[in-house]
Amino acid sequence: MDDLKLATNRRHFLGALSAAGLGSTLLPGALVAVAQDAEVVTVEMLEAAQRLAGLRFTPDELQRLAERLNGPGDRRRDFETLRAANLGNAQQPAIVFNPVPPGMTLPADRGPNRREPVTVAMPASDEALAFLPVTHLARLVETRQVKPSELTELYLARLKQHDPALRCVVSYTEDLARRQARRADEEIAAGTYRGPLHGIPWGAKDLLAVRGTRTTWGASPYRGQTIDTDATVYRRLTDAGAILVAKLSMGALASGDRWFGGRTRSPWNLEQGSSGSSAGPGAATAAGLVGFSIGTETRGSIISPSTRNGVTGLRPTFGRVSRHGAMALSWTMDKIGPMCRSAEDCALVFAAIQGPDGLDNTLFDVPFNWDAASDVTALRVAYLRSAFEEEDAGEGGNTPRAAGRRQTLANNRAALDVIRGLGVQAVPLDLPELPSGAIGFILGTEAAAAFDVPTLNAQLDSMRDEPERSRWPDSFRASRFVPAVEYLQANRLRMRIIEDLHEALGDFDLFVGSNLGLTNLTGHPEISLPSGFHEGSPTSLRFTGKLFGERGILRLAHAFQMATDHHLQHPQL
Repeated sequence: MDDLKLATNRRHFLGALSAAGLGSTLLPGALVAVAQDAEVVTVEMLEAAQRLAGLRFTPDELQRLAERLNGPGDRRRDFETLRAANLGNAQQPAIVFNPVPPGMTLPADRGPNRREPVTVAMPASDEALAFLPVTHLARLVETRQVKPSELTELYLARLKQHDPALRCVVSYTEDLARRQARRADEEIAAGTYRGPLHGIPWGAKDLLAVRGTRTTWGASPYRGQTIDTDATVYRRLTDAGAILVAKLSMGALASGDRWFGGRTRSPWNLEQGSSGSSAGPGAATAAGLVGFSIGTETRGSIISPSTRNGVTGLRPTFGRVSRHGAMALSWTMDKIGPMCRSAEDCALVFAAIQGPDGLDNTLFDVPFNWDAASDVTALRVAYLRSAFEEEDAGEGGNTPRAAGRRQTLANNRAALDVIRGLGVQAVPLDLPELPSGAIGFILGTEAAAAFDVPTLNAQLDSMRDEPERSRWPDSFRASRFVPAVEYLQANRLRMRIIEDLHEALGDFDLFVGSNLGLTNLTGHPEISLPSGFHEGSPTSLRFTGKLFGERGILRLAHAFQMATDHHLQHPQL
């Protein structure tokens, strides 16, 4: 973000803090930071710094601060010690975010997973085979109508055929994929079937570490990086028998759809970017280049590319899926989830990757039970009144953007009719006014810490140029001036917002609608699924669940997809 936006956001936050009554601010870290290269901290320095931090200390107070900062309160040597520690990106902080409000009871019942029964014959063409959802591919593999090695060669060939247009592949993992495919062939031929992901080729967003492969984070300073570990998500999918065929593109350091290889394109419209930052997983899944993919989200990076590419993407509850071996952007907001061609595909992949691993200290041991035949009418469903009952598309009613909003609204109103046609009682819901925008700088502050050393050493500055066009280097520098006290105050206000949202949702299992800025801070799960089209490009319907409510949003999404065919449409490449 630019300096003006940063300052505006900070003033917004300080006002929200004051209104919240969370207590007064003391000495901000920014006051010390501005004086790091000076021998003596002067009152004039502190006067300038306090204006940046939105503070109003008196001249006498500033004089005493200067005396303290030039004496026992000088922390500059401590800061030098911190930087010399070279903490890197992987080191977890000792402070752990917990999105569970006081008094909430976590789900504890464990049961078997039950899939929708599927009968499928081998398609007549390779293209039809490539676009099948995992549920159907799995049945073909299980009944030995197709071998994992055949699927692997099909998807490798399609990746190579269409990547020049889509720019969705960072690295092919051909040798690894063929080894995994041979093993799957042999196991299945011998009667060992591991489950619905056995023999299914998939693609990983290129922030998941896999030994022997590059893990570039989409950024030119890291384009040759290899990490000597296997991400937990990769290891669990490998244990389930899935076959990694490619590391897929992501916006540089998880922002947007531009990376050092160019801009990832939507297969529905090559004039459009794939949206980000899980741009490659979105494009590759939509184009039938992988059976499924794994994306990550901090503030929209699964949901947005799922919308743009017309795939079904699940952002799980914070603390559900291990981030071990994944690039850290924000330790309290990063989430990993599946991007697939159907909701039940997402349920199958999520079941394989979720749960504690002893390596990520944020994880909860909460069961996930998938039952495709459970009673969908038992779900307590609301819909956001503001998202479905607005009168028009806002300002600029004749602009393409406004026309797109009108079409999306019409498609989603039709989708709500389908949901009611399933026997689900959907009632309107008004969320309270919650100041989530005022604490959005939590992400940037944590990201600046995650990339502190390369920022201070100017190692990221090449990202500002083509093809990445990244604003991260300047954003990281600006975030150095967020006072430490305000960061902690923001997280205190964050818990109040979590409590208020929990109370507002009451007994509802989910609501139809989305608020990405709010629920990425509170940790709630969300799913995006296709709801129709506007001028040849997909529109999306979104369900937001209560904390650890993945089963509910997946069940409703699956029922909706059983009654519609939007998710079965695919681009003509």
